[in-house]
Amino acid sequence: MDSITQAALGATVAGAIAGKRCNAKVLLAGALLGTLPDLDVFIDYGDDISNTVKHRGFSHSLLILLPFSLLLAGLFQRFRPQVDWSFRRLWLLVLLCLVTHPLLDTFTSYGTQLLWPLHGYYSWSSIFIIDPLYTLPLLIAIAVGLTRKASLSRYCLVALVVSSTYLGWSLIAKQFVEQRAYASLEQHGLSTEKVFIAPTPFNTLLWRIVVLDDERYWEGLASVLDSNPEIEFISQSRGEWPLVTKPEQLLALQDFTGGFVRYEQRNKQLIVTDLRLGMFGNLAFKFQFGSQNEVDEWQLQVPQRLPQPNIQGEINLLLDRALGDQSINASLGLCSSPCANM
Repeated sequence: MDSITQAALGATVAGAIAGKRCNAKVLLAGALLGTLPDLDVFIDYGDDISNTVKHRGFSHSLLILLPFSLLLAGLFQRFRPQVDWSFRRLWLLVLLCLVTHPLLDTFTSYGTQLLWPLHGYYSWSSIFIIDPLYTLPLLIAIAVGLTRKASLSRYCLVALVVSSTYLGWSLIAKQFVEQRAYASLEQHGLSTEKVFIAPTPFNTLLWRIVVLDDERYWEGLASVLDSNPEIEFISQSRGEWPLVTKPEQLLALQDFTGGFVRYEQRNKQLIVTDLRLGMFGNLAFKFQFGSQNEVDEWQLQVPQRLPQPNIQGEINLLLDRALGDQSINASLGLCSSPCANM
């Protein structure tokens, strides 16, 4: 999730644990602890692919954060002892502020290495990386609670219950869309082995569905408010890697995405795209792996991420589609040839 959300989550977790000891300093400490795992973004692993797939690695691992929380709590107890704070309560505050960060990240589509150094990316894909409906209750609780200091901890606790309930709703909404998508795919004879479902930006009503089918992939949108259960999918080519050998970075990207990648040869550039993150024609993670020389031979390069697209012009369309307006699918890049009603 975004840094504001993680800071707000850390602050409210700290406030809830502090109880009557809660004050502005406790909230600030919780906010700092809540954002601490994301400091790994300042580590340069050598290229854009490595920086992408190794983010949310060691700094998000429960196996690292548990002993690290003991170390931090011990250092604080040693150099800044608090008379009315037991070590147990202090350690619990530090631990929960740290671990709720990667646990929340796991609800997004990016992939979090919760058990690093054990290999594996964990992702529920039930919430977008920025979702105001999750973040606002946390921010409101902090703002209102600071004006009513006697009830500050209680506001934090209520906000956590509300935001956690929203996460629960996101899982229910995804399951509803998933059942609808799988039924449609099976009915029309498309593969259900490789299906990725994730919410569109800033909401949990409208969901994007990506289906891998050999050399092609299918994309569709489904809202929980749709009156028509049919889902429109557009079929697109996945392309192919033009070389016999695959560089280490490509193998890492394939592993990171679970195989949800697309290969493009465009303007003499070799581009590999993560199909999971973004919208139709506006996928967020595109990497240039090489280019063609004068005799049309591919020359590999250090992978470089291409500029991220701007979806601002699609926000209003996405809002209308989220509310169940299926007539605007074409405006969102769906239902251009070849297209299937399902």
